[in-house]
Amino acid sequence: MSREITILVNPAAGRGRAARAAGPVAAGLRAAGLPVREILVPDPAEALARLRSEVRSGTGAVVAVGGDGTVSLALQAVAGTGTPLGIVPIGSGNDFARTVGLPVGDLDAALPVITAGHTRDLDLGRVGERWFGTVIAAGFDSRVNERANAMRWPRGRMRYNRAVLAELGNLKPVPYELELDGRTLEVEAMLVAVGNGSSYGGGMKICPDARMDDGRFQITVVEACGRIELLRVLPRAYSGRHVEHPKVTTYEASVVSLAAPKVTAWADGERISALPVTATTERGALRLLAPPVAEIPAPAPEPEINVITSPDSAR
Repeated sequence: MSREITILVNPAAGRGRAARAAGPVAAGLRAAGLPVREILVPDPAEALARLRSEVRSGTGAVVAVGGDGTVSLALQAVAGTGTPLGIVPIGSGNDFARTVGLPVGDLDAALPVITAGHTRDLDLGRVGERWFGTVIAAGFDSRVNERANAMRWPRGRMRYNRAVLAELGNLKPVPYELELDGRTLEVEAMLVAVGNGSSYGGGMKICPDARMDDGRFQITVVEACGRIELLRVLPRAYSGRHVEHPKVTTYEASVVSLAAPKVTAWADGERISALPVTATTERGALRLLAPPVAEIPAPAPEPEINVITSPDSAR
């Protein structure tokens, strides 16, 4: 990477951690002999316009400093271009970085991955002109996502967990129509998740077998159930064991269409649109700066979380 590197920083990511990290990231890249240009713009539309201009001009790579929202913004500029994307994951959720085996929250570990210049070609999902890397949430989980994004405290997984509890009062099944590679299914469900990657919500492995290099989505459907049953299902998603529950069904497909009344789709922590939407896998759309596969450590097992509740508390 002899050409200039473009650093994209979301000043608000990680409660300002990304803004504070911008200087050290730039200094570390320059110390490795890489020329650097920084984009530190709070307005996402302006930041994206500038980033796309840098990509068109032939920037050597884009480095996203922040969380899943910053990565999502970067994807809109680099997807399908061959421009490598590096990530310094210091946001709140960091699900994309976890999924691809990048060091999370560790600036000293993230920079050598970028300066080494090793790349992997990974799949991305696409809805219309919008790209996504992890999971489309559509249902109870997208409502939780919306609520969690509006919360200022706490951070990471606990914010998502609090949003789950807050949304239980609005819980009701939704009639979905799914089309999976041309096969139509109708189901009453609490949520439908379409995974290019495995996790959302700060480590919830809702699509545990999703891979970013097989040209397929994993689709997880949590069928109609009550509050108490849902509280038994969702905590298991942190270990991926929710798929063993009789109310959970998974599918695979390369093209997925979702339709349901009054449901909004979110992906990578960002709002996409109200349903219906159609998502397609785009093989090798992302060139990611990442350690060689043999060097990626196996993810540590997530602790099993037990939720103890009473009928009164779950109403």
